[in-house]
Amino acid sequence: MVSFCIKNNNEKIINYLYENISAINLDNIIFSKKDFSKYTNIIIHYNGKNISEFNNELSNVIRDCIIKFYEPQIIKQLIILNYFYFDSSDISKIEENCLNILNYDCCESSSSIHFSAYPNSSDYKDRKICLWIDILKYVTENKSMILDGFVRFRIPKYINYIDSCVDDAVNQFVIDKEYFDFINLLKLYISSKSPLCDLVHLIYINGESILLDKDKQIISLSKSSLNVNYLSDITFSSNDYALNTVLSLLPSKIILHLITPEDEFINTLKLIFDDNIQICKDCNICKTYQLLNSGTKHISTTK
Repeated sequence: MVSFCIKNNNEKIINYLYENISAINLDNIIFSKKDFSKYTNIIIHYNGKNISEFNNELSNVIRDCIIKFYEPQIIKQLIILNYFYFDSSDISKIEENCLNILNYDCCESSSSIHFSAYPNSSDYKDRKICLWIDILKYVTENKSMILDGFVRFRIPKYINYIDSCVDDAVNQFVIDKEYFDFINLLKLYISSKSPLCDLVHLIYINGESILLDKDKQIISLSKSSLNVNYLSDITFSSNDYALNTVLSLLPSKIILHLITPEDEFINTLKLIFDDNIQICKDCNICKTYQLLNSGTKHISTTK
């Protein structure tokens, strides 16, 4: 028989552990919950022969408990320790960024991080394996665990993963803040100017922009249209010139013809021009470029 005791004084953590230990799919497990001194003890006895499987399953439960209850606390403590100069609102956003990075697979559509690619998100999946290994080693070699103490002193590699993630979350926060400051600056610029033309059609196809005027004549995208100082040091994508041209023309209305799915550039346009943008996917212009795009794909496939 092997026995193990987990000590903690947080009722939610105790209940979580108790419920999840009861769900371990092994026979011959006996467990109980008893209060001793300042801790509540969960005592587990295993009378079966598959001791390695028991240790593995118990380590899974403890790992998931640490990630659920302690990880958010660790994130906040590291932010306050290393980035104390941010205000409380900024710290909350950084916390959210960090949790989104760590849980990227289930949070891909989160609105707190503007950019579609989370920095190094795949690197942090290994933190669970690293944490589990440390827990398994401890469970195998010891008979009891004070959970708070284990988290504080026994998992430095896991803490290093979280610390690195906090750094990435801060970098992402700064990038996002600069991005939205830039968007607001452009919106202020647009609102301070009178429109210079009535309408611009923007056809978006395979990540590239084609501009047409109200008579459906192509508008040339050239460096000479870079007369907006705000953009001199900013690079979004290969659509820089299109954005600069539209900003130079300051149309009263922009019709976006989305031939292929929208991406970050289109999201940027929508943020900048707001109510001046109309999305179109099924007019004659759309159908023409859809046919051209289909033909291009067909030619590429047959080569």
